[in-house]
Amino acid sequence: MDNIATALNTFAQHADLLDLEGNVRTSIPGVHFFRASKGSSRQPLVYQSGIIIVAQGRKVIHFPEHQIQYGAGNYLVLGIPMPLECEAFTEVGLPIMGLAVDVDPTLLHKLVNQMRQHQGYIDNEQCRQVSCVQSAKIDGPLMQTIQRLIEVLPNTIESDIFGADIVKELVYRVLCGPQGKTLIGLAQHDGHYARIARSLNTLHANYASPISVETLAEDVNMSVSAFHRAFRQVTFESPLQYLKKIRLVKAKDLITANGTRANEAAFQVGYSSASQFSREFKRHFNQSPSDISLNA
Repeated sequence: MDNIATALNTFAQHADLLDLEGNVRTSIPGVHFFRASKGSSRQPLVYQSGIIIVAQGRKVIHFPEHQIQYGAGNYLVLGIPMPLECEAFTEVGLPIMGLAVDVDPTLLHKLVNQMRQHQGYIDNEQCRQVSCVQSAKIDGPLMQTIQRLIEVLPNTIESDIFGADIVKELVYRVLCGPQGKTLIGLAQHDGHYARIARSLNTLHANYASPISVETLAEDVNMSVSAFHRAFRQVTFESPLQYLKKIRLVKAKDLITANGTRANEAAFQVGYSSASQFSREFKRHFNQSPSDISLNA
């Protein structure tokens, strides 16, 4: 894992990102570099779907009944965007650092279809029930792929020529690994996991609009009761709780990043009552919108 951390440090130095706090796009589409010099306490945020590779530091994701820990030497697979509570830790004085890789749906379906042609590569029965968030250790073949990806990042020509192919290999390596089923489930069009993923795309695209559970269920050809069960199995939340968390995180981003006033942010994310927004915001973040504004 030291090789990956060393390579990322070299890339960060070349790209003048040694002081970065947050994440930034790289020259390869869908590949992001992230860095934080300090850890952070447990706080709500939204994880985007994809593959997260950790070179330095450690994070803990908290669920109602369990935790997921991942750090240097691990990768995290998220099949869908998730509102989660996470805390982060630096180790031996080194910053948290890694890569986040988007998984293009077209690429995913092509790879899964190709793998299905080879007996034993895809076990449909095994992939029926999957969690939306899983972590695993980086094995040898995946490590080599990650190293090649990092090596071409500083070189614009090489990242343009080889980048997409290396990302394709990386997704393939993850599909072959212990958490590949998290992504394979997305490629099963009629499976509950894939249907909920499509509903989440609808929620994220229209979170500020009035959305009913009945409409969401109808859009993916499920009964309301079956949709509720499947939604909770995949996200650990009810549809309305999930939507509320997305709206609150989006509102916080508007307040902290854009300086938007709390009342205006509330209406922009779909709240019709400023007082209800303020109550739910404070309950979710343990801070009022005005406190967030002062600290922004």
